[in-house]
Amino acid sequence: MQALHHDDPPRIGPHVTLGRLDDEPEHTAAERRFIVRGADGERTFLLRIPRHGTDPTRWAIEAEGTRRLSIPGFLPVEEVGGGPAELPWCTAPYVPALPLPAALRAHGGPLPGPVVQALGAALARTLATAHAQGVTHAGLSPAAVLLTADGPRLSCFGAVRAAAPDGEHRSGLPGLDSGSLAPEQAAGGRPRPPGDVYALGAVLAYAATGHTVPERDELPGFLREPVTACLSRDPARRPQAQQLFPHPEPAAHAATVLDTATPSPIPLPASVVVALAHQSAQVLAAELPVPAHRIDR
Repeated sequence: MQALHHDDPPRIGPHVTLGRLDDEPEHTAAERRFIVRGADGERTFLLRIPRHGTDPTRWAIEAEGTRRLSIPGFLPVEEVGGGPAELPWCTAPYVPALPLPAALRAHGGPLPGPVVQALGAALARTLATAHAQGVTHAGLSPAAVLLTADGPRLSCFGAVRAAAPDGEHRSGLPGLDSGSLAPEQAAGGRPRPPGDVYALGAVLAYAATGHTVPERDELPGFLREPVTACLSRDPARRPQAQQLFPHPEPAAHAATVLDTATPSPIPLPASVVVALAHQSAQVLAAELPVPAHRIDR
């Protein structure tokens, strides 16, 4: 958990702000993410608001769209709030989470090959499930991937759609990672599944090398072909999500898993597990400010 900045709100809606989830200028998320506590002081949430420069109305539409989804691996939305006089916000139940750039910093560099491969399989499964339901995430980037003990969760849903309407160029707009933005989306094209696949290739390249646009020789052998295919400038030449990192079909008794919001666990390096535990301890130790009208007896 990062310390609040001087311009961060002490309260958002009925929630008291404890700290920032991340503070990564080189991989800024498409939204501002805070760890907050409910007004009763008992429940903790991950709360998100649009970042500076983002149209709050378009952002709120995407937040409400997420609330209506139940896709394993998407960060769920429990409540959407805000009004004419305040920024829109949305909440998810808090679990210790590290954005992918923070995980690389905690680990001291790119993640080990087996972790990247497991991450790729989990994210490909998440996208395949979404695409099968006619849903395009349209916001995948390194900062959008949150690593938790239960598996990766995707935040920043609809960031490309929120940045600008179809038909308007999106290159260089706030909150969009240029290395993860498919060329057709940068040019104003409607976000479609091939754009998610392009972003997945960039995310895996980042996890394995520390940047989203590596040279082919920088990639570990198992990633060269899939990442190169994902990053094709021609959407028609990219694979579909279900074709990446094949995994066995789920058993019949586990079919209901696809109807829940439970992500797929992946092995995490000890350094990342320690960072998650440290964040959890910080949140547990955080104290709410005492209201001015309260008098202890």
